[in-house]
Amino acid sequence: MKKILSQAYKLAYLAPLGFASTVHAQGVSIDFPTSFAGFSSQDIKTTIENIVRIIVGFLGIITIIIILAGGFKWMTSGGNEDKISEAKKLISAGVVGLVVVLAAYAISSFVINSLTGAV
Repeated sequence: MKKILSQAYKLAYLAPLGFASTVHAQGVSIDFPTSFAGFSSQDIKTTIENIVRIIVGFLGIITIIIILAGGFKWMTSGGNEDKISEAKKLISAGVVGLVVVLAAYAISSFVINSLTGAV
C-alpha cells in the first residue's frame, strides 16, 4: 500500500510537467555578443532597463529562497526555541529583503522613465 501511495504521489507531482507548454520570452534581450564592443542593436535605456530587471529578478529569487529556508527551519525545529527564533529571524530578513528589492525596482524604474522623458 505504501508503494502505491508513493507512486501516486510521484505521478501527481510530476504530471503537470508533462502538460507544460513552451514559453517564449518576449522583450528581454541584452545582445551580449555585440554590446561588449559598444555596438548594441538597442538603445542604452533598454539595455540598462534589461540589466536592472535581471539583477532585481535574481535578488527577488534569493529573498524568496531565504524565506523558504526560514520556513523549512521552523518546520524542522522540533519545538526547539533557539531554532524557531533563528527561523523567525530568517523569515523577517527575507521579508525585509523582498521589500527592499521591490522598492529598488520601483525607484530604478521611476528614474529610468524620468530620464527618458527628460532627454
